[in-house]
Amino acid sequence: MKLNDLKPAKGSVKNNYRRGRGQGSGGGGTATRGHKGAQSRSGYSRKRGFEGGQMPLQRRVPKFGFKNINRVEYIGINLDAIQRLIEGKKVAEITPEVLMKNGLAAKTDLIKILGRGQLKTKVDVKAHAFSASAKTAIEAKGGSVTTLD
Repeated sequence: MKLNDLKPAKGSVKNNYRRGRGQGSGGGGTATRGHKGAQSRSGYSRKRGFEGGQMPLQRRVPKFGFKNINRVEYIGINLDAIQRLIEGKKVAEITPEVLMKNGLAAKTDLIKILGRGQLKTKVDVKAHAFSASAKTAIEAKGGSVTTLD
């Protein structure tokens, strides 16, 4: 076999269909776009969501609800996740940096400690917010709760 003998497999390469190149080509005249109308013109582009003049879906469906621009979004971390962190990584103090390092929160997240699960050891926790049950559970084991700004 030589380089000049190489060719693609039979049937794998198709010729491009050349539109608008005369009647004999089969795609001449209207260039397969049909007769008249916006879609036959050059530069035509359909609006997003256009349904042929029918009222589009996004206008048929009613609007509802609202987005509260003053909402403060917290990342909830439960006591059972903190207990796993203490047992697995031997951490004495829980801070946003420790949670970030272990993949439980991102750098800019506000953290709220929630009360699901049991704490077995004393731990000092620093977070942006605490649920009442989490606060009592941490303090019951002799740990301290510090609310960050």
